[in-house]
Amino acid sequence: MTAPTPPDASLAADIDACCRLTGEFVLRSGQVANEYFDKYLFEAQPDLLERVAAQMVDLLPEGTELLGGLEMGGIPIATMVSAKTGLPALFVRKTAKEYGTMKLAEGPDVAGKRVTLIEDVITTGGAVRNATVALREFGATVETVVCAIDRSPADVNPLADVGLEVRPVLTKADLDAVSVR
Repeated sequence: MTAPTPPDASLAADIDACCRLTGEFVLRSGQVANEYFDKYLFEAQPDLLERVAAQMVDLLPEGTELLGGLEMGGIPIATMVSAKTGLPALFVRKTAKEYGTMKLAEGPDVAGKRVTLIEDVITTGGAVRNATVALREFGATVETVVCAIDRSPADVNPLADVGLEVRPVLTKADLDAVSVR
């Protein structure tokens, strides 16, 4: 494994300025936060999305065969990383469709494949944990998630219980270091 790349301070500053909202927000985990990183604000900006995806390319583990973008925020990032690397993308739903193909993961078959998950923001890792368990049940090898922003406490891997390595482009500390608010 290569040494971690230092965070890109200009990317952190641009994402922080674009995405940090203050107020009272209920997170997916049910936790209440006084700030929120609205990742859709950077994902809707082609320049910022491209910059995040470019950073993610260097974080992908060797041997990755599929990029698993988690619904909904991980999908545009996984698509951009796929375009940059030529690796096929997989779009992972929160729950399987109840019609048509009834799939949980749209795209290539995952059985026997090394899947690197792509997520936008991780706080407790609930959606990533669920996707990891489900993809493993379908025969995928899932060992790593690459995320744009890791909001979990420093030096805590919220996904250690499922044996998943978290590789963030930026952490909450990186964003806090450049925040002008």
